Amino acid sequence: MSAVLESQAVESTETFERVPVGAPEYNRIVEFLYEEAALLDQIRLTEWAATLATDLVYNAPLRETRGSAHQAATYVRSVQHYHDDYRSMMGRIMRLTGKSAWAEDPPSRTRRLVTNVMVRKTAKPDEFAVVSYLLVTRSRFNFDEFDLISAERHDILRKDGSSFKLARREILLDQAVLGTPNLAIFL
Repeated sequence: MSAVLESQAVESTETFERVPVGAPEYNRIVEFLYEEAALLDQIRLTEWAATLATDLVYNAPLRETRGSAHQAATYVRSVQHYHDDYRSMMGRIMRLTGKSAWAEDPPSRTRRLVTNVMVRKTAKPDEFAVVSYLLVTRSRFNFDEFDLISAERHDILRKDGSSFKLARREILLDQAVLGTPNLAIFL
């Protein structure tokens, strides 16, 4: 990541007071996350793309299993499952909605469950730091088994009129070895 993006990410993630559960802003953020999950589950990727900020940073670092004394180093940010910006994300969406997405043709059937949402204010009055848990079930073809993908997400949501834009997302996967053949879906 460039030094400019790194400094923006650090500046944007400085957090302040928590937004209480049930507060109007909290409810709007949870509603945004639920609507986002529905758009992705229903494979409405073009509509989902409209919720992304043009300065988007979207990443999922690799996870390593480490001993108790080294838990702070379990995520390796120099190697990532995803490391996208707005432009590369738009390319992925175009590929998945076109005819060249062999990894997702036919598309996976997914269900995203978003829970444990915690919201904090940031140094920027129009941005919120949001932590949520994600559980994705993924079914492929006519197989009788399905994949489970669980993660903790760290987002920066920016106010955009009456809704929000996703400006940053870091997906901290719970598994060191993923039990899914590819990660061609969005988390």
